[in-house]
Amino acid sequence: MKYLLKLSVLIVFFALTACGGKDSPRGFSLPEGDANAGKASFVALGCNACHSTPDVAQLEDAAVGGISVALGGSVSQVKTYADLVTSVINPSHRIAKSYLGEQVQLNGESRMRNYNDVMTVKQLTDLVTYLQPHYTLRVHHRTVYTGYYYPQK
Repeated sequence: MKYLLKLSVLIVFFALTACGGKDSPRGFSLPEGDANAGKASFVALGCNACHSTPDVAQLEDAAVGGISVALGGSVSQVKTYADLVTSVINPSHRIAKSYLGEQVQLNGESRMRNYNDVMTVKQLTDLVTYLQPHYTLRVHHRTVYTGYYYPQK
């Protein structure tokens, strides 16, 4: 009887967590963009005032408050399409810990300008399609411990 009760609770738990609720991103998908148009949008929207990519240098005279955030490179977690879309439309969602607090944030909010009223959805999809290939996943090699955790025979 206890087994049946535990099983029922687990089934209900998984059924409820699988639904996602009304705020679930399930089913949301943007179309694929054009990387060349994204590169043009990166420059046209002035992203290179504070950011640089491997093929677009930051504007030297336009740097806002000395902010210089390089995009792309080797990362420990995959930068998904959704990660990059969120970073553009809600830059305060996750602020990079590798920068000094005042350099990229003010009162806990990102210093990045809000482009939601300026950028079109087409520009957004093109920009993200342009940015995503600049990130490469850094493979983490785990340390193999012998004799320390396992008793030697």
